[in-house]
Amino acid sequence: MPINQHTSTPQKRLESLMTARLESGADKEKIDRRIWDSFGEKWCVMFTDLSGFSRGTEKFGIIHFMQIIFESERLILPIIEDFDGFLIKSEGDSLLVLFKRPDKALLCCKKIHEILHEYNKTKSEEEQILLCVGLGFGDILNIGFADVFGAEVNAASKLGEDTAKSWEILVTENVKNEVEKVSADKSFGFEQIDFVPPGAKRAYKVSF
Repeated sequence: MPINQHTSTPQKRLESLMTARLESGADKEKIDRRIWDSFGEKWCVMFTDLSGFSRGTEKFGIIHFMQIIFESERLILPIIEDFDGFLIKSEGDSLLVLFKRPDKALLCCKKIHEILHEYNKTKSEEEQILLCVGLGFGDILNIGFADVFGAEVNAASKLGEDTAKSWEILVTENVKNEVEKVSADKSFGFEQIDFVPPGAKRAYKVSF
């Protein structure tokens, strides 16, 4: 008997459980517990975005900004790896990354800012890489490091892709509380912002 005959990929397992959940008379609470038992984990979620991408594409053309994306990933991805982040997906000008520790995610952001500021010194305005970041932290469904789901995922996405401006790092209250609790680095400041993304209680802008 092949060793993998009764095994499945995370995606297939989730599909099977979701199909069972849709059946008439299904015990949804039991199935939900199985889903969380299979995929539930605590992670810090990072969403990055490039400021002004859509407007700039109209002015300079898509190939120019394909080059900007290429350059941003060339610079950023090695730093993410150095700080033990896991790239889950890259979509357009956005990255979705997981970190086990929020404080390490913020240290990664700090290093990325240093590298990009130095890079931009020699570039024209239209060639500069202007990064926006959103961070969330909490229990999420991690589907085999191929996709992630959860309230803090949604909040981080809203903060990083829709709310943050150039160079801003916006975080949920969960990130702030965890960093203040465990991090030996006290250089990070947190300023509460008016906007509260769905799935979070409060949100903050980070300074360092």
